[in-house]
Amino acid sequence: MILVPASPIATLAVHGKTNLTRNKPFPPPPPPLKMADESVENDQSAPETLPLSKRAQKRLVKQKHQEEKKAARKAAEKERRRLDLERRRREWEAELAAAPDEGERTRLVESRRAVRRERVEKRAGEREARIGRLRAAAGCGGQRIAVDLDFAGLMTPAELSSLAQQIMYCYSVNGRCASPVHLWLTGCYGDIEAQLKKVPGFDKWIIERENRPYIEALQDEKANMVYLTADAETVVDELDPKKIYIIGGLVDRNRWKGITMKKATDQGIQSARLPITTYLKMSSSQVLTVNQVFEILLKFLETKDWKTAFFKVIPPRKISESEGVAAAAADDEGDDKEDGEDEEGDIGDREEGDIGGDGEKGDVGGDDEGDVGDDGGGDVGDEIERKRQRTEQSIGA
Repeated sequence: MILVPASPIATLAVHGKTNLTRNKPFPPPPPPLKMADESVENDQSAPETLPLSKRAQKRLVKQKHQEEKKAARKAAEKERRRLDLERRRREWEAELAAAPDEGERTRLVESRRAVRRERVEKRAGEREARIGRLRAAAGCGGQRIAVDLDFAGLMTPAELSSLAQQIMYCYSVNGRCASPVHLWLTGCYGDIEAQLKKVPGFDKWIIERENRPYIEALQDEKANMVYLTADAETVVDELDPKKIYIIGGLVDRNRWKGITMKKATDQGIQSARLPITTYLKMSSSQVLTVNQVFEILLKFLETKDWKTAFFKVIPPRKISESEGVAAAAADDEGDDKEDGEDEEGDIGDREEGDIGGDGEKGDVGGDDEGDVGDDGGGDVGDEIERKRQRTEQSIGA
């Protein structure tokens, strides 16, 4: 028996869907289904960059302008030092060439060497005195000031580098002070510690370094802690030797407003602000850099006068015009430091003196070379002071 397959018409009739138009092509199959993640991936378009606000655009333009001015100022200062070096070298060579005989030439060389030795001995004596003052402050109950470095996670690498420079200024001015304070660095770990280790001689600094935050490292002194913040209502009138004054180590370009006040409130410690508005009118925000606040405290401890401390430390550009005359009349020591960070990265650009100490062209710097931070006190302070003097000379030129 031979089975004959049913015709297509019969097959369709069985299902009740007879299609008598076989000559027409069947419709194309539906597209394959997409997986959920594939659909999302294909449908997801690249996010569009939101346009910057006018304020943000102005801020970027201002920042770029400041960076260009800073680069031009550094280049001009470097060129000035190079020209000065060449001038002094020519003068020294001319002086040697003018010597009538070899004996006179030898006398000139020995005289230059004696001057160099005298300067080196003087600097060594100053270094030892500085070390003694710092150790006395750390061991005999000097005024305690702590820099809170626990905000490192909120800063960019450039801001961390700037903060490290500001802390270096703090240590430098503390070493030069006749009555230095007992300086603490708390929360010193991770990225900020790595930045500080780039500072010459940091490992030999005579300070207290703590990896833990101050609330843990000084937990027995919680009642004596005072967080200095511009947002506080309480005003500091005097510095209490029993208190520990905390400076927030934060360079944030005003992104984290009020964060130090909130931290002090959450931890249940006292907060206070400097009496700036009592003595002068600021042309901008009362927020100062770490090194400026630190130096103001040092100046007050030295003079017991807030007004003198403010005018000696706060840059004139931050003081309103009505107060400018008084600011100009004061001895504006350190006013060339714009924010404690404008000379960032310049450590190591040493004063190039002692040309031709032994009558040779290449003997520049001589015995003074490489002295930065080689002994606990370091010569960072001397380097900054020389840099400040060079800046003042370039401004006056």
